[in-house]
Amino acid sequence: MNDLTLQFKTAAEDDSFIQLFLRHSVRGVDAARKHDDSSRQDLIEKIVVRPVDLKSGRSFQFTYCEVRREKHRNFLLNEAVIEIERLISSQFRRGHLFTTEFDFTVKVKASGKVRTHQFPPSKQKPDSAEHNRQKHYLIADGTPCDFLEEIGVMAADGNVRKQKFDKFRQINRYVEFVEDVYESFPKTGPIRVVDFGCGKSYLTFALHHLLNRIHGRKVDIVGLDLKTEVVEHCNEIARKLNCNGLRFESGDMAGYSPLASVDLSVSLHACDTATDVALARGVEWDAKVIFAVPCCHHEVASKLKTDFLSPIMRRGILKERFAEMLTDSLRAELLEGCGYRTQVQEFISLEHTPKNILIRAIRDRASKSVVVPDSVKTVRESFGLEPCEFESLLTRQN
Repeated sequence: MNDLTLQFKTAAEDDSFIQLFLRHSVRGVDAARKHDDSSRQDLIEKIVVRPVDLKSGRSFQFTYCEVRREKHRNFLLNEAVIEIERLISSQFRRGHLFTTEFDFTVKVKASGKVRTHQFPPSKQKPDSAEHNRQKHYLIADGTPCDFLEEIGVMAADGNVRKQKFDKFRQINRYVEFVEDVYESFPKTGPIRVVDFGCGKSYLTFALHHLLNRIHGRKVDIVGLDLKTEVVEHCNEIARKLNCNGLRFESGDMAGYSPLASVDLSVSLHACDTATDVALARGVEWDAKVIFAVPCCHHEVASKLKTDFLSPIMRRGILKERFAEMLTDSLRAELLEGCGYRTQVQEFISLEHTPKNILIRAIRDRASKSVVVPDSVKTVRESFGLEPCEFESLLTRQN
């Protein structure tokens, strides 16, 4: 029995087990190296294990997170032990166990060498393990959180204001995305983040809360925005809340140069080609992770003139949505060509905003030069398009 399985079994038996993550699929690494998109469609990228109390007794729910869907299976303890042993020995290279006593991580290198580390506990046990329990948020409802109170989402007693619950869910959805890539960040030293066009910065403060307050890490987070008054206001809040390692600066993304390496580059709702500039800067800095939530997509929409698309082109809303899908798919493909493993995911529900696509790219391999994938060239030729702004910027960097 390997160390992770043994620690899980012990924690489950003494009721100190909270959660287990298995990540870094061996198949995913191999597929990324080969640029084999077809082999990743049914790829299990992450598995989350949590205890659930069913009518038959205590079980352990495995959530298998594929690229496009999730599957759930419940196991009794002995079955769960066998499944974890199988997964960590053959399919996944990293495991992160959370208990009430400690956190325990395992990393299996390609050579087969295993490294384990134990840390102080970072999560609290939920009040209930009922199968249909209320969703457990990383930033909890009912627990006071200073920045949420400051921006009016939460009352002083920690309860989320009813009219702000959509905003509360959006914030938690964002930190869940960051939590998923946490292991991509350096294990020591400050985590360095640049947030382009941060605006009122409630998601920037959420990022600081996750990394600094929840994970206890030192951070160097810079929020960048063109509006001087917004920058001053955000710096006031950061000082008031003693947000160590968080600052806001006035400037544009094209001219900004960080003082050190960047672990996470973020651009949320940057207009049209501003997203391309932010993506290109992230690639230029060799950022370990890049997040982008694009806004409008005028560049490609204005150039689509292919005759066989006339049924789409004559209808504004369809043209707009088609341009969005085409633009973001090209961006994702180009990031793959730059050495990133890229996903395009739903950020928040469409009922809240139509601009709900998150492009998430994780540095997967070293890349000394930009390779424009053949898929990008084929699409451009099919639709009579010149290189988009992102491709042009990457080509200049080469």
